[in-house]
Formats: sequence, C-alpha cells, structure tokens
Amino acid sequence: MRILSIILFSLAASVNAYSQAYYTESGTAIFHSEVPLHTFSGTSNYLTGKIDLDTKIVDFYLDLTTLDTGIAKRDRDMRETLETDQFPFAEFYGKMISPFDPNLQTPQDVTVQGAFKIHGVSKDTTYKGTLTMTDDGLLLEASWVLLLKDYDIVPPSLLFVKVDQEQKIEINAMLKPLEDN
Repeated sequence: MRILSIILFSLAASVNAYSQAYYTESGTAIFHSEVPLHTFSGTSNYLTGKIDLDTKIVDFYLDLTTLDTGIAKRDRDMRETLETDQFPFAEFYGKMISPFDPNLQTPQDVTVQGAFKIHGVSKDTTYKGTLTMTDDGLLLEASWVLLLKDYDIVPPSLLFVKVDQEQKIEINAMLKPLEDN
C-alpha cells in the first residue's frame, strides 16, 4: 500500500509540474494596415497576458496607446480613430478549447474561444495559433484578421483614400511560469 501511495504521489507531482499558469507583460502585438499603394504597421511590446493550463483560461490585454507606427501624426490619428481616451484597451478573455500537451516541446496548434473587446465593443470570437513549451516557458504565436466595422471603428481617410477595413493582427509572447514573476 505504501508503494502505491508513493507511485500516486509521484504521478500527481509530475502532472502538477506542468499544471500551472504562464504570464507575460512584454509580449508583442503588431497590426498591419493598408491604404491604396501603401502599407504600414504598428507595434507594441506591452502585450500583457496569462494562460492557465489547469483551467484553460486565456486572458490578454493591450494598452492601445503603446502602439507605435513610426510616425507621430499617424499615431495621433490612430489613437483618435480608436478613441483611446475613452477605450484605451484591446482585451481577450476566453478558454483554450483544443488539447495542448505540455510534455511536448514542439509547436502545437491551439484554438481559443472567448470575447474580444476593442473600441467598447465585445464580440465572441475563435482564434487559432500555436503554443510551444520551451525551457524558458510557453511561446505563443497567433495571427488573425480584424474587421474594423465589427467593432464600430470608422477607418480614417484622407480625401478619397481610406484605411482598409481589414487589419491583420499578430501576437507573439514568451510567457514565463507565474511563480517566476
């Protein structure tokens, strides 16, 4: 009986070694936008979030005022369009709905489902990405297309030239085990 208890304790300990939360405050978020004959991107290295492998909770937010396109006037115009004084954050809260094996150190396709909120509008969404367990933590990579009209965002325009409705979004983050933060 004592041997069985030791085996069960060892199994529980090995499962708990991977049953933990991962966190970052320095993930990268990039958007790619187009106007006729021109493309531009905005980047922030302040994506903050957590993935809990026990509960499958995925929780991320970005302070939109930290996005930088490299041109101050364009940044001001973008903040005005997004009304960041009133709606400063983009947020996602949901759950991982696909399996993830923390024992594998290869990229694994994952799907999350939840609510994405920007510009005061929240929509139920499903996103796909990859998670990779590494020696440093949990690497997250994802990309999707965001339609401005879905979030009541009116694209800025100059004369007859309008910013495209489709914004390509990328996120990359190395999440560290929560107890290391």
